[in-house]
Amino acid sequence: MLSEKLHVALNEQMNYEFYSAHAYMAMAAYCTDQNYDGFANFFLVQAEEERFHAMKFYNFLSDMGYRATVSGFEHPENEFNSLLHAFKTGLSHEKEVTRRIYNLADIALDEREHATMAFLKWFIDEQVEEEASFENLIRKIERIENDSNAIFMLDTELAARSFTPDNEA
Repeated sequence: MLSEKLHVALNEQMNYEFYSAHAYMAMAAYCTDQNYDGFANFFLVQAEEERFHAMKFYNFLSDMGYRATVSGFEHPENEFNSLLHAFKTGLSHEKEVTRRIYNLADIALDEREHATMAFLKWFIDEQVEEEASFENLIRKIERIENDSNAIFMLDTELAARSFTPDNEA
């Protein structure tokens, strides 16, 4: 049985995951506007992943016998002055998601709510991957700076990215 504190926190995280999808849509829109279609695809796939994450929280709450409550959220950042700025904003966002997931795990651990602890382990592992992905792309973008050929190659590489939900997730 979930405490009110944990129920509210899980619900807030579900809504934050939906917000995350909007934040990545804003980054994709910036990239599309700058004719970086591959980079835009990266962020569109990222948005799709975030909606998947939100639905995992939705389904977990429902499976535990609790109602998920959908709420509104602030407008995400829409103005970026470079690809690097967009990706650094994405990394900062993922670090906030990690902080929030750790907070949820701390609450579940304090309350000895084992089902929630098991559920959150997937997200903890996922956040390691998410942050590493952004850090790797930031290093690449910093390395290539204004090399239009290298940017084109990375843009082409990112255009091939797709989302396949983990069946075990």
